[in-house]
Amino acid sequence: MSSLLTNSTAMTALQTLRSVSSQLSTTQTRISTGQRVSTASDNAAYWSIATSMRADNAALSAVSDSLGLSAATVDTEYTALTTVIGDKDSGLTKLQSLLVEAKTAGIDRSKIQADVTQIQQQMKATANAATFNGINWLSTTATTPTTFSLVSSYSRVGGTPTIGSITVTTANYSLYTSAQGGILDTAGSTSPSIDTMSISALTDSAADQTTLDGYIAQVTAGINSVASAAANLGAVKNRLSTNSDFVKSLMDSVDRGIGQLVDADMNQESTRLSALQVQQQLGVQALSIANNSSQSILSLFR
Repeated sequence: MSSLLTNSTAMTALQTLRSVSSQLSTTQTRISTGQRVSTASDNAAYWSIATSMRADNAALSAVSDSLGLSAATVDTEYTALTTVIGDKDSGLTKLQSLLVEAKTAGIDRSKIQADVTQIQQQMKATANAATFNGINWLSTTATTPTTFSLVSSYSRVGGTPTIGSITVTTANYSLYTSAQGGILDTAGSTSPSIDTMSISALTDSAADQTTLDGYIAQVTAGINSVASAAANLGAVKNRLSTNSDFVKSLMDSVDRGIGQLVDADMNQESTRLSALQVQQQLGVQALSIANNSSQSILSLFR
């Protein structure tokens, strides 16, 4: 039946064209954004997971930055400790050799003391300069925190986040403190601290030789303590480096996981775009033909 009021062919063509146009719009959005799930309406479950994972990655990025800052701080303190230990020409190592030299009978100990004083001053200056971002573990004051927490990791199980940290105890590395309780400024029960010891007034007497032996033993113990502190910081430094590499790899893994959930396959979308554009053109032509079919009714009334 030919009907003037109801063109079923045009209605079918219009429905097909609307469907093709809708699919074409979706495909164009995927191509422009690079994502097949860019809003919650595309896929609520995948969008929710991807959003949470992006938030986790932002937290991991902050951890990576914190690890870099912590590594720089530890490296500064470690460098200062190794400088204080020194070698045959500087630091505690040189101080020890000077004290051994001072054991020589008839030697001018006042001249050796001039070198000792310079080494003492240099070690203190090194400790005072070991500051990064306002933090100094080698030369502390009454306001210096007893411990520092270095952020090292971030994880989330369900809705519960967990932030891992490396705890550094300041007292393990303090060479000088405001209360004179550091490795180099702590006085013995019968002897001055390494920072203040003086040999200029000592003689070749048996008592003074015994005093020199005590000074040498004290400096040797100081070398061992500073070396132990440096080794401890070296271990922390390695752990921070390992954690930093892991966090960066983890961020890449999370990015890949997000991509698997929401990224569009551009090969597939480009093929689909070409097919839909052809379908749209054919749909427009079919609708045009269906609309023109009503013109044939006029021939019945001529």
